[in-house]
Amino acid sequence: MISLDVESSGLDPSTCSILSIGALDTDEPTNQFYDECQIWDGAQVSDEALAVCGFSKEEIGAGSGKKSEAELIRDFVAWATDRPQNRTLVAQNVAFDLGFVQAACKRAGIESPFAHRTLDIHPLCWMHMKMRGLKPPVENHRTGINSDFILEYCGLPGEPKPHNALTGALWHAECFSRMAYTKSILPDFSTFEIPWMNETS
Repeated sequence: MISLDVESSGLDPSTCSILSIGALDTDEPTNQFYDECQIWDGAQVSDEALAVCGFSKEEIGAGSGKKSEAELIRDFVAWATDRPQNRTLVAQNVAFDLGFVQAACKRAGIESPFAHRTLDIHPLCWMHMKMRGLKPPVENHRTGINSDFILEYCGLPGEPKPHNALTGALWHAECFSRMAYTKSILPDFSTFEIPWMNETS
């Protein structure tokens, strides 16, 4: 599977641009992808979105020297289609990342190789907690499970700020592996104990 994280200039994939893509093959974690691009002409830019990923308006503009979104998405698709047969995407709130990838492919005039069937670590965390007899958190009448909660639940440190797409993909992949297989797949996280490793059923 492909662990994916997309940083964007806003929340709407039809009006906002991809800024960076981070990904790795969960079956071969050293096989990773990261690249950045400038926004497409006319894309909307949210100050809040830039604050999350740490890019400045100058770094994402036409004068940045970065490749176009179309060039980035073509490079990512080329990387992803050179993977094993299973290209299922896994992420936290994976619909967001997939939406931007699909929209970028459409703008670039290429076919997306990714299916709508994906794996989201949010419901995986909810189910994992229920199977351990734990009560998933609820805030404001809805699930309180977010990225920070999942990292803590999986025994991992918080992501560094500002957010980086490759860092996000690494964290997603590690959380997925811990909850799905009770094992660490990335050396940088091997010293962090899996909280339920020694539990007995």
